[in-house]
Amino acid sequence: MIENGFTYLALLMMIGSAIVYSEKKSQHKLFEYLPSIVIIYFVVMLFSTFGLWQKSESVTATYKTVKSNLLPAMIFLMLLSADMREIFKLGKKMLLTFFLASVSIAIGFIGTFTLFHTYFEPNSWKAFAALSGSWMGGTANMVAIQGALDLPDSAMGYTLLIDSIDYAIWVMILLALVPFAKKFNLWSKADTSVIDEVGERLALKEDEKKPIDFASLFFLLGSALFVSALAQYGASFLPTTPFLTTTTWIVIIATLAGTLFAMTPLAKISGGSELANIMLYLIVALIASRANFAELTEAPLYILAGFVIITIHVSIMILFAKLFKLDLFSLGVASLANIGGVASAPILASAYSKALIPIGVLMAMTGYIVGTFGGLMVGKVLEIIGQ
Repeated sequence: MIENGFTYLALLMMIGSAIVYSEKKSQHKLFEYLPSIVIIYFVVMLFSTFGLWQKSESVTATYKTVKSNLLPAMIFLMLLSADMREIFKLGKKMLLTFFLASVSIAIGFIGTFTLFHTYFEPNSWKAFAALSGSWMGGTANMVAIQGALDLPDSAMGYTLLIDSIDYAIWVMILLALVPFAKKFNLWSKADTSVIDEVGERLALKEDEKKPIDFASLFFLLGSALFVSALAQYGASFLPTTPFLTTTTWIVIIATLAGTLFAMTPLAKISGGSELANIMLYLIVALIASRANFAELTEAPLYILAGFVIITIHVSIMILFAKLFKLDLFSLGVASLANIGGVASAPILASAYSKALIPIGVLMAMTGYIVGTFGGLMVGKVLEIIGQ
């Protein structure tokens, strides 16, 4: 049983690096269907279930400190390889897809509650309303709706249970689907020329970069950590609302910094993507370390309801993908920007292309704006159904 924070962190790093090294050296077919990031998530969650580490004060402090400090640094480094002038060419389509995802999630909640509400306690609609706020925005929206609807803290346990388990599995599925993007796009007849063009242009820019060297890596690492520190310091002075929490401000500042510096000579320094990926894989391992397969035996009806919501959401998205010729990247990032928020949408976007990370961040930010209002609207409908 690991109780020391540094040992816990070192083990996560070792697990992640060993899996990535195996993918690179073995070239096993398993990695064609399950990317290393998915396997890391599964393996770490499995160890968490077996209780390899304890949520001691040291481990919890390490988790919070490393995750909160690395997230803005990772976003900054990843955005250095993105040119917003190219990204804006995708903006309209992505935003429309985002709102399609929001509406389909709302329909999923309404349809699921209509089917299952007689099996839940009378005021269960409040828990689902709070969850809908989270799945159309983020945790801040969930808390805002909890206060607005006077949802007891004890009832929030069900909401958090669905949010953690169903969301975790959905992230794994979306990441595992990345290799099948081309086949899906052929089926939906999606035009990915704009996305492909951006990727090709960025590939050419990558070719122009100089080889990675020690000085470059050191300077980029120092810059990223310094931006992370400044973002957190600056965010502490900014006003907060249910929509704009301190964490949201930190992400916004890091995003703006990365976007601005992407147009400076700093973006031409090699090694940013590699450092960002190390941080990314560690963050994913940290997230998985707080999950637990044993929780699948608790409140099975609530967990099932969460999967039904996602199934309805996915069915509607696939239907509109065929009708409007949408690509898998747009659908996946729009879905995760709603359900996962700002911490996970960029992760999925990066699995497709580092150039598309800003879209994931911006779409997740949109979720913070619409999540509370959307959740309250869904809650009103659920209340009517539950009467």
